[in-house]
Amino acid sequence: MPGASDTLWDIAKAEVERRENHEGDRDGLECWGRSVFFIGNKNGGKTTIILRCLDRDEIPKPTLALEYTFGRRAKGHNIPKDIAHFWELGGGTSLLDLIPIPITTANIRALAIVLVLDLSIPNAIWPAMESLLQVTRKHVDKIIIKLGQTNPKTATEIKQKIWNNLPKDHSDRELIDPFPIPVVIIGSKYDLFYEFDSELKKIVCKTLRFVSHYYGASLVFTSKSEALMLKTRAFINNLAFGFDRSKSVSVDQNKPLFIPAGLDSFSQIGPPPSSDSDIGKLHAQTPMDLWKKVFEKKFPPKDIGVFKEVKDPAQDPQYAEYEVDAMRAQKNQELEQYKRDAAKTWKEMEFDS
Repeated sequence: MPGASDTLWDIAKAEVERRENHEGDRDGLECWGRSVFFIGNKNGGKTTIILRCLDRDEIPKPTLALEYTFGRRAKGHNIPKDIAHFWELGGGTSLLDLIPIPITTANIRALAIVLVLDLSIPNAIWPAMESLLQVTRKHVDKIIIKLGQTNPKTATEIKQKIWNNLPKDHSDRELIDPFPIPVVIIGSKYDLFYEFDSELKKIVCKTLRFVSHYYGASLVFTSKSEALMLKTRAFINNLAFGFDRSKSVSVDQNKPLFIPAGLDSFSQIGPPPSSDSDIGKLHAQTPMDLWKKVFEKKFPPKDIGVFKEVKDPAQDPQYAEYEVDAMRAQKNQELEQYKRDAAKTWKEMEFDS
């Protein structure tokens, strides 16, 4: 039983620990529907994408920390609806400690990651992409190792399943390091990115293609355009409800990229868009490091995910409660009056002295 002094977070933490302690008894096989975990740039459009995928006509609200919602889809008449769990991490890269919460041994077999990157701010792309993917990958690997201790067969199946997206005769099988679970990288705000200089778009497009292919991820560009949003929605529905996924491919940098996992190649992507002399001066240790250095030379890192000024949630309209807000306003008035009285008394004391 929770203690009287336990906070909501204490209770939630205890519940997660309780579930994880019992997962070994279930041999790690229980899975309640599919889960999709959205991470990415702050204000990149994650909430908008989720709402559109769930057919919810709502105005997107800022995500303060980690939010949860769910959706249902019917596959046929008299068939129980499938349920999908949607998690969204707010704050860009400022809340990395919350990433482990939605990733557990109970849902790892039916979990997918959606990384949303704001194409309109290229300088913020690499910092967010690198830190979010690294922390997520580290925890996913940890969960699979833990699952392997109780059910090695399931853990092996998870790691092997991701390779099925890549043809057995693909020339890059020995060169990539795919995530153990499905990943979709979404480049948002394409309508703003479309106005960029052609050379700048080339660097962004080729870099995201390289990263996506290396991690065995799908790559999709989207915007407020209905046509692009429908394509994005189809991808998310595939992850959330198992609906068929489009096999069409678009690699033209002058058009929105649309590349399902396993359908790109390093030979088609080509080398980093930089002169040979510049590449020779970068002293990169790995191909990923080389692409990072070329990208950051053109777009110096700018992490907009860390809060420089934390907004007061008590002032956020989405959390409005009349009785509480009225009492808070009264107490604020009393505090201001106390400050004025105290200041007046202090001045009188100075005058007397």
